Amino acid sequence: MIPEPSAASRSSGKNANSQAEATSSGAVSPSEEESGNENRQKSVRRRRRACSVSENVKSKRARASGSSVRRARGKRAKEKQVEAVTLFEVITMGKSAIQAVIDDWIEAYVTDRDASLLDLISFFIQCCGCKGAVTAEMCQSKEDKQVKSKMVEELDEAVGLQYKRFLAFPWILTVTWPMDADSAEYPLVQSGPSGRWFHSEFCDFVSVLVAQCQHSVLFDSYLMNSVISLLTELSNSYVRAFRHTCTLAAVKLLSSLLSVALSLSVGIENSQKLYNVQRTKTVRQKTQQLERTQKKISELQEKRAEVESMMDVIFKGVFLKRYRDMLPEIRAVCMEELGLWMKLYSSSFLNDSYLKYMGWMMHDKVPDVRQKCVLALQGLFGDPVLPKLDLFISRFKNRLISMVLDKDNEVAVQTMKLLVLISRATDDVLTSEDYKQLLQVVYSSHRPLAATAGELLYSRILSAVAPTSDNQDERSEEDERRRQMFDRLKALLRFYQESELHKHVVYLVDSLWDCGGSLLKDWPTLTAALLQNSSGFTPAEQAVIVEILVASVRQATDGPALVGRSGAKKIMSNREKKIQADDCLTLTEHLFSVLPKLLSKFSCSGDTVASLMRIPQYFHPDSQEAKNTQSVSSLMTEMAAALDLHSGPAVLEAAARTYLSLCGDGAAWAAAAGASRDSLVQRWVDRLTETMGASLRRGCFSAEEDETRQIVATLKKLRAFHNCHDLSRWGVFDLLSPLLTEDGRLGGPPPEVLEEALQCMSFAMLWSLSTSSQTLTCREKAVAQRLQLRLFCERSYRCLSHCNHSVKNQAFLGVCDVLTAHSYQMQVWDPTCFGPLLYTPSPKLQRALLTFVCMNVFVVPDSDNQSRVSESSEVERLEELHRRRNLLAAYCKLIVHGVLEMSTAAGIYTHYMKHYSDFGDIIKETIYRTRQTDKIESTRTLVLCLQQLFVQLKREQESGGRAHSGVQTFTCIKELARRFALTFGDLVKFRECLVMIHRNGMEFVFQEFRQTPDNATPLYLNYLTLLSEFSNKLLKPDKKAVLSYLQKLTAEHIIDLREECWQPLIYYRASLLAVAEMEDAVSYVSSDRRPCLHSRSPVSKQKPEGYKSLSQGRPAEQVTKVNKPSISHSSQVNPGDTDPFSVPPELHGRSFNMAATVLCNNSESDDGSVDIEL
Repeated sequence: MIPEPSAASRSSGKNANSQAEATSSGAVSPSEEESGNENRQKSVRRRRRACSVSENVKSKRARASGSSVRRARGKRAKEKQVEAVTLFEVITMGKSAIQAVIDDWIEAYVTDRDASLLDLISFFIQCCGCKGAVTAEMCQSKEDKQVKSKMVEELDEAVGLQYKRFLAFPWILTVTWPMDADSAEYPLVQSGPSGRWFHSEFCDFVSVLVAQCQHSVLFDSYLMNSVISLLTELSNSYVRAFRHTCTLAAVKLLSSLLSVALSLSVGIENSQKLYNVQRTKTVRQKTQQLERTQKKISELQEKRAEVESMMDVIFKGVFLKRYRDMLPEIRAVCMEELGLWMKLYSSSFLNDSYLKYMGWMMHDKVPDVRQKCVLALQGLFGDPVLPKLDLFISRFKNRLISMVLDKDNEVAVQTMKLLVLISRATDDVLTSEDYKQLLQVVYSSHRPLAATAGELLYSRILSAVAPTSDNQDERSEEDERRRQMFDRLKALLRFYQESELHKHVVYLVDSLWDCGGSLLKDWPTLTAALLQNSSGFTPAEQAVIVEILVASVRQATDGPALVGRSGAKKIMSNREKKIQADDCLTLTEHLFSVLPKLLSKFSCSGDTVASLMRIPQYFHPDSQEAKNTQSVSSLMTEMAAALDLHSGPAVLEAAARTYLSLCGDGAAWAAAAGASRDSLVQRWVDRLTETMGASLRRGCFSAEEDETRQIVATLKKLRAFHNCHDLSRWGVFDLLSPLLTEDGRLGGPPPEVLEEALQCMSFAMLWSLSTSSQTLTCREKAVAQRLQLRLFCERSYRCLSHCNHSVKNQAFLGVCDVLTAHSYQMQVWDPTCFGPLLYTPSPKLQRALLTFVCMNVFVVPDSDNQSRVSESSEVERLEELHRRRNLLAAYCKLIVHGVLEMSTAAGIYTHYMKHYSDFGDIIKETIYRTRQTDKIESTRTLVLCLQQLFVQLKREQESGGRAHSGVQTFTCIKELARRFALTFGDLVKFRECLVMIHRNGMEFVFQEFRQTPDNATPLYLNYLTLLSEFSNKLLKPDKKAVLSYLQKLTAEHIIDLREECWQPLIYYRASLLAVAEMEDAVSYVSSDRRPCLHSRSPVSKQKPEGYKSLSQGRPAEQVTKVNKPSISHSSQVNPGDTDPFSVPPELHGRSFNMAATVLCNNSESDDGSVDIEL
């Protein structure tokens, strides 16, 4: 840090003259040596006082500590009392120490103002984090042209220093610091609490300095001129530390001067009042008192004018230059302080000349600056004393409305709060179109923003109700209150119906919950609006009220956690939990008795009944109303009656979940709810048994249309309840099995019957498997369960070939779900007790499942079909895609859980490239999961996929016919191989897999190849080009082993590198050699295409020219030993002495078992290396 002029007096035992002090401090002090010494002695005394104050504070905080701690701190305190501190060090001692030191500094300033001013200047420079030196020289006149020419800021790259010379009259200061000081972390931007603490203490120092000087030296026309000149010059520096720190100090200084001006204004006002009072007194007393008072008023006005002049200088010299600074922190500080000035000193600052800066900076690209502007405007519009800002609002209204959709959520929330204040302060500024645009924000995905918009909605629309008159009796007051609630409810319904963007009541209720709880929690009023015929609500409005009622019940019970809405409070306080529990009890007490009436009144509307059916899921089990058997019986009766009338999926799902909630809470109504559910299920089973017995009597399904409709409705009810409840005791599986035995060609059941029956049977199997630990008590039951599982799979296999798509989809999903659940039960089964027996799906079922996926999931629409899809709605297209994704995910689960062989995934991987945008994530996750199970088998599946695609393409090319749409091009297959290679991240972990890919690929190309004059190259030689995509994943030792194995396979064949037909082999071999040499394959390909001689013998003495050049180009650093965890060959290969296509000597006479593991860790040498071989 910068040493100060008084920093040399570090010990009371030192006696140094002023010359020594100036030399040690690096600063030039004034020429008056005696006054300087006296001032330094006072400076030492005031800093000792600061230390004393600080230590007293610390000792008070540490009185509870042990005696040893007190003795240690007392020792440190004594050491500190003999050590003087700088003004910069005082900041670390707290506000009380700052005030004491500033008092002493003022005393020293009165004695020797030049030396004290140098201390203060050095303090500001030290706060900038400058680690250089400050020198000062006296200046006689500000108008001297030579002085102005010396004000420079330059770099000296030769010595690595920066210089800044500026005028702080009467001083010309020169600051010298290293060139890299701008990149250093100065105190204001320190991370953590230390930076925030320094910011607070630094601002306190400036404010305390002005407050303590306002009655003494503030108006001496010397101190403030020098400080303002210093801060103005440093705030214009290109050094970030100077600019940021001094701008903050300048604006805080202006804020402190503003407080002084306010106190002077109060003094002037009080003196003026006193002057008016004195004028009414007698003439003899009046003259002298009036003169004194008038003189005081004049003095105060002069001081205020002087302070306002200082404020104007700071504003023009610092603010006007820095509010557009490139540093966002400086811009934010300027806007924050400007808002404070306009609020506290509105007579001077609250006008359009200053407000324009606030409006301009609302367009700043940094969110923090925009937020400071909005927060400052909130302080202006939230104060009712301040005048209205109609001109500002009319100028920047559009910008404020657009900021509601700001990309920064906090800025958007604060802007909406500002608009709420504006709407309350002024009535005619925001138009109806503005409100229409703003109120749509209640459907925002960010909950704080939506809640603020809900506050605007509630204040502008819902609260516009005439107040209640006072001269009414108690009964009429209740009616008037209900009328007001009805009016607010109608206003809310009007807004909801006029809203054209969204139809989500639950999000609207969540937005209004914090401010409109009095309306949304008034469940008696909501139910009265539904039950009373004279309420004035239409059926459509009553349907919306039902949704509002259900949403408010859910909100009161579960809280504001909604899907798709972020920013909600995740942890509730104890008070919030208490309010939630009370609300839950209140709504249970009221709705338990009212809900049966609502179900009875709206029994004809399926959507309304479905909404009302969900309310009992939120009932509190400890409610007193639960003990009222009449209310419980009435509710169960009405729910059963509603289920007899409706068979829609929404009603059935809501009823099934409600019964599950009522039967499982352990409340007083659980027994009655369980009995009601059992009665319903028994009634449906009896009805289904009767109708199916009549329909299947003649050996085929022969039901009338009404009977079929009744069967379908009953099956839907059983399916919905079987999804949530275990209905195994009613034998639903055995009851529905005859429906799947009927052949569709001989008059089988209709598709809608088959679809519901398949789903019911799959639920029955899932419940049977999930309860195996309780139900399977002997082997006979386990065998019966496996027979049931086999029967279901066989019947579902028959349905896979049904003509109806819905039936096929349901059969496929049912089989996949049941087989996946069976695999899971086999994994978690406890061997000490009976469990499910192993069942493996038949090969024909496995083939049928794969065929179904390929035919129904990976569908490429033709041009005509594509045009029809483009004309249809986007929602239908997304629903169809979602259905296909579910089918593929269900099949991939079978592979991941080991139900199907992993090799069956090859048929799925072949569609990876063509359908990447729709199913790429599912296929990629399947590769990842299977690799975790068995990485070798998973890799073989990838190889099988590539070989299948390549063979298919080759056959298509050989046929010479028209290109088939299902055949992929060679470029597409090559890209698929590249993406497969990218899935191998850890090369050491998957080195065995990568070597296996190359081995299988080379065997696929050369193993069955017999060279003849008509067949000079292998049929699948181009497959090596695909194989080269995996070469860069091989480790260097493995590349040598793969290259050796390639030489063995090609040793007995005539290879002419001049012919184009051998180009894939050249490219593949080059890819293996390139990594060892850190080159690409193209360079090797160009070198291999030189004229060469034929060589049939692997030990031929004559080497081709291309091979010779290749061996010469490769260095001899290839070794076979590498440190762990790398793996190397068991023998060394010198490509300079051996034909690259010849068999290495150590491989002669050795038999290769291709079915064995690729990498064999035969032995480990003592030097930490591992040998491998192919």
